[in-house]
Amino acid sequence: MRLAQPRVPPLEAEDWDEAAQEIMKPFVARGRIFNIFKTLAHHPSLMKRWMVFANHILGKSTLAVRERELLILRIGYLCQAGYEWGQHVLIARQAGMSDEEIRSAKTGPDTPGLSDLDRLLLQATDELHADAHVTDSTWEGLCQLLNTQQLMDMVFTVGQYNLVSMALNSFGVQLDEGLPGWDV
Repeated sequence: MRLAQPRVPPLEAEDWDEAAQEIMKPFVARGRIFNIFKTLAHHPSLMKRWMVFANHILGKSTLAVRERELLILRIGYLCQAGYEWGQHVLIARQAGMSDEEIRSAKTGPDTPGLSDLDRLLLQATDELHADAHVTDSTWEGLCQLLNTQQLMDMVFTVGQYNLVSMALNSFGVQLDEGLPGWDV
């Protein structure tokens, strides 16, 4: 975690106004409300609009879950977003990724033994993070393995989680109980 204390403290249920209560209903129904959502409850109208895009990336993307999670883990690591890393380590494990595969998101595209697709996804993430652009050689390699919609979802996934990492790091969102740290 970059900050030991939140700059924007999570808003607890007793402090939610009517708009926050409404936007938080689905999370309350699930029985566990993560710190990211309690933090975003400070700005329900922003949260409502952001959730539409976030839900596409997490639930409607044309990328396979494993590939999506590899992208998210890599950009989270590059942004040093500990909260993002911890949440998506758990999701990646649920998707069947091994800890070795998860660690490749830290070591990047030069990790020995990667498949061509993993190497190219990690390379594209590095390029987007460094220059907001995927190079021709990386793009051409990905075109052999992904269709146009998957390529578009790849770019938007990296962009979405770069944005989320910025928010988490800047707001100081703290780990939820049970989230792993960087030691995976």
